[in-house]
Amino acid sequence: MDTSSARTHASLCHAAVATPAGATRTTLPIRAGRIAASRAAWAYQLDLRDHLIFPGLINAHEHLHVNAVPPLPAQTPFANSYEWIEAFQAHFLRDDVAAALRLPKALRLRHGALKNLLAGTTCVAHHDPWHAVFDAPDFPVALLRDYGWSYALGWPGYGPPVQPSFAATPTARPWMIHLAEGTDATAQAELAQLDALGCLAANSVLIHGVGLRETDIERVIARGAAVVWCPGSNRALLGRTLDPRRLWEAGRLALASDSRLSGARDLLDELRGVLDNSGLGAASLLALVTTQAANILRLPARGVLEPGAHADVIIVEDLGGDAARSLVGIARSQIRAVVRDGVPQIADPDFAEWFAVTGVPAVPVMLDGKPKLLAGHLAEPALIALEPGLQSSVPATAQAHDRAMEARYY
Repeated sequence: MDTSSARTHASLCHAAVATPAGATRTTLPIRAGRIAASRAAWAYQLDLRDHLIFPGLINAHEHLHVNAVPPLPAQTPFANSYEWIEAFQAHFLRDDVAAALRLPKALRLRHGALKNLLAGTTCVAHHDPWHAVFDAPDFPVALLRDYGWSYALGWPGYGPPVQPSFAATPTARPWMIHLAEGTDATAQAELAQLDALGCLAANSVLIHGVGLRETDIERVIARGAAVVWCPGSNRALLGRTLDPRRLWEAGRLALASDSRLSGARDLLDELRGVLDNSGLGAASLLALVTTQAANILRLPARGVLEPGAHADVIIVEDLGGDAARSLVGIARSQIRAVVRDGVPQIADPDFAEWFAVTGVPAVPVMLDGKPKLLAGHLAEPALIALEPGLQSSVPATAQAHDRAMEARYY
């Protein structure tokens, strides 16, 4: 996004800035899309009393292009990922699934990004090949860049080969792989196999890890590696997920939604689904999608609200009590505003002046039955049509000029 304009300068006043460590009442200055050390007298002043400001969330594992694909019907849990991949091959031949996959990939990738943004996720780790649409200045979310990845040990021919990919990834950048995604001996053996290949190191990020035993988890921690936890997807496909507590305690765990093909609707739903049964409190869960995720993915300017960090923020009402509970446990429609690089992207109607000050056209929409304003570059009819619960409130006659925007995909 273009953050060079002074229109992105603002002071968010009278709110409490919330992090996993707690909340501090202070003014949050924004200059040119970044959190500033001090506020400018001429910046736009936004009174946010009785509100909390959180960092934009980080989704540590996503497949953006399949969020509009109908999920696999519920069935007996699979023993490992290789079994469910076979089942998905037949699933992809269904008429409705095939129709969804025929939509242009650029459109599907933007839709997956919009899905994340609507729920307060402003940065995503996309575990698939890079696509040119990611470089567009109006792509809805920031993306993890300059990382290495392979798909899995047992999926030869899909994605970069494991050892060459790991060797080519600088030690300062994360290297990601689906690993131990299952409950059987095949899944349980994968950590030792990865280690034997020389690919278990401090920058290794292991996706799922359901088959990791206690000794495996200690090996992961000892190497400084990390695990990305996708509980919704794990339960849907495998019937259970990992115990997150030891990895969280060591700071080696992040949370992710995977995609709607198997996981929860969005990262907020993922948080709500584990809030009362994971052994982790709201503040601990918040860390998994902010500070710990940023540390594991080597993103020092995200997941925090410190000077120099990206001005990606979520604004919510202060519900009282534990500050983290005002975000962890709510639904996306309860968010008051989602901001990227200092610019509002979706917000309640009373934030209309902020849109106007930044020069961003605001389009009225309904999100899960609640009126919102959506940044104009996100209000493409093709995108809105893909997102359940999102509807334009603009009369059809006023949408005619937007149809040309769809031409980029077709």
